[in-house]
Amino acid sequence: MLDESSSQKLHGVHPDLVRVVNRASEAKDIDFIVTEGVRSIKRQRELIAAGASTTLRSRHLTGHAVDLAVKVGDEIRWDWPLYAELAEVMKRAARQEGVTIEWGGDWRSFKDGPHFQLPWSAYPL
Repeated sequence: MLDESSSQKLHGVHPDLVRVVNRASEAKDIDFIVTEGVRSIKRQRELIAAGASTTLRSRHLTGHAVDLAVKVGDEIRWDWPLYAELAEVMKRAARQEGVTIEWGGDWRSFKDGPHFQLPWSAYPL
């Protein structure tokens, strides 16, 4: 189950993605929090300047993306294998909900392990 802070960060996120995140949070495989849902253009520009993003067309700007962080005990961890595990849990939850998602860790360039989004092809603006 998601904590209150994570639930609040899902406000404004597309309901299909919220369902997937909530379903994944019920899995016993891995524990995670939501670090970011809808993002302002100002925040997006900050992330580009910091090298943490490469685009002004982020799905975060429209509520079609979330960033998640894996928790081990009370500690947030960034070990890549944990995000591959999280991706499997999220993909399974998406299949169960009948929702197509993309994982940033599957991208050919600029791999982004914490990032999950609804694809442009299935969710155009």
